[in-house]
Amino acid sequence: MQIDTDDGVLRLRFDRPDARNALTTETAGELAETIEAATPDEYDAIVITGEGTAFSAGGDLESLAETPESSQAAYEEVTETFGRVVEAMLECPVPIVAKVNGDAIGAGLSIVALADLAFAADDATFSCAFVRVGLIPDTGGTVMLPHIVGLRAAKRLAFTGEFFDADRAADLELVNEAVPADELDDRVAETVAGLANGPTATIGMMKQAMHENMSRSWDEALDYENLLQAQARTSEAHEEGVAAFLEDRDPDFE
Repeated sequence: MQIDTDDGVLRLRFDRPDARNALTTETAGELAETIEAATPDEYDAIVITGEGTAFSAGGDLESLAETPESSQAAYEEVTETFGRVVEAMLECPVPIVAKVNGDAIGAGLSIVALADLAFAADDATFSCAFVRVGLIPDTGGTVMLPHIVGLRAAKRLAFTGEFFDADRAADLELVNEAVPADELDDRVAETVAGLANGPTATIGMMKQAMHENMSRSWDEALDYENLLQAQARTSEAHEEGVAAFLEDRDPDFE
């Protein structure tokens, strides 16, 4: 995986184009470790994409062909690799943007679902393909897909493993937009620039509240929202935002 930083943006690129950027357990571990270390003090955004014509074809089937010694061994392996990616992406306080430059299959699709924002080239193809190899959706697939596309749509995608295009991915809200392939870089750059101009730590709190409250009762969720809002109300970002509003200028968030 290629890791680049530029102007406060952490760019992660899957770099096995000959294997359509299939993910090994080592790549999953590196992805998780890199995202875990990202903070709003250092980065305004994280962009994940693929090298060549694919975003990611999912888990590397050659490595999956070796059956673990036991169910416990399999559990530990997936928890420490692809499962760790889920926790890292959901808990990361820096907004994550998926730049889906090509096919997003299996775990590749799950990573798109885990991203906070996603933009796809209009010629990209998607599939929740786990059923084709006798697996259930992992890398958060059973968690995030139903929340994003709805339960019945998620079941159809998971049960059938059907392939669908970027326009349908946008209709399902799996991605925010499907754009012409030659405009994808510019569309993502525009989005990242907008994030960079915003209060990154506050955006991280929004993400934290939304994710944490997915499994809470209404009263618990509202109490947690109030707790984070109290923190936001006492932040420098809020002070600057109010001052900018009163002075009729654009805010200058650090």
